[in-house]
Amino acid sequence: QVQLVESGGGLVQAGGSLGLSCAASGRTFSSYAMGWFRQAPGKEREFVAAISWSGGHTYYADSVKGRFTISRDNSKNTVYLQMNSLKPEDTAIYYCAACHTSAWGLCMKYDYWGQGTQVTVSS
Repeated sequence: QVQLVESGGGLVQAGGSLGLSCAASGRTFSSYAMGWFRQAPGKEREFVAAISWSGGHTYYADSVKGRFTISRDNSKNTVYLQMNSLKPEDTAIYYCAACHTSAWGLCMKYDYWGQGTQVTVSS
C-alpha cells in the first residue's frame, strides 16, 4: 500500500551537514506517523527521530538531539531529516519508516520501511 524511498545520503566531513528525504507513495501520507532509524556496521538498528501525522510532535534520540531535525511536507508526501554538526559515529544506513497507528507520533510498530540510504561521516 505504501512505498518509501530515501535519498540524500552521501559522504560528508565531520561538522558538516546533510539533508535526507523520504518520498512516500499513496494518497494518505498525511495520516501516517513517520520515523527515521539508522544502522551502523556491526550494530543493531536504532531509533533516530519521529514525527506525528500533523508534524506537531517530534521526538529525538539523545544522541542526535540538538543536531538533527525531522520535518514533513504532506503536500509533497515527503519527510525530511536535516543533520547538522555531523560526527563520525553518525555513519550508518538511514531508513525511514511509517505506521498507521501512533500515540502522538510515536509508533509501537512501524508498518512500512524504505530501502535505506548510506550516510558516511569522515573525520
